Amino acid sequence: MSEDRLQRSSEQLGQLLQLRGLRVVTAESCTGGWIGKALTDIAGSSAWVEGGFISYSNQCKQSMLGVDPALLQHHGAVSESVVRAMAAGALQRTGADLSIAVSGVAGPAGGSAGKPVGLVWFAWARAAGEVRAESVRFSGDREAVRLEAAIFALRGLRGWLDVG
Repeated sequence: MSEDRLQRSSEQLGQLLQLRGLRVVTAESCTGGWIGKALTDIAGSSAWVEGGFISYSNQCKQSMLGVDPALLQHHGAVSESVVRAMAAGALQRTGADLSIAVSGVAGPAGGSAGKPVGLVWFAWARAAGEVRAESVRFSGDREAVRLEAAIFALRGLRGWLDVG
């Protein structure tokens, strides 16, 4: 049923983006392109999807999105400062109106006391410079964490647009 929630979230966000004449770009790490796939599964999404980046490694975050190596070294890839930089970099490189950025620890390994498995950071940014960031700790296996993160990212942007 989570796949149905992902599809509904994508469709609802797409309708809102189309209505407002806005284009979105994704900058994904732990979700590995799942958000972009969910958006582009919708017929006509080329009207409101600009593109996406899968920046899984720190090197890709730097080269593709312009994330400062010092941020990665000081805060780590799973951090508020890095997802904010990813969101900003995606906007700068594409000219989209909005961006979604995601970085987390999907598991089953790779977690730590400060950054446990299931922790995911999100950032949503507008070309005008406004950025919102939030972290959530999801439970379940790797696939569940990634799927819930994709749903949360889409719903987060939709909610921000509904009130913004």
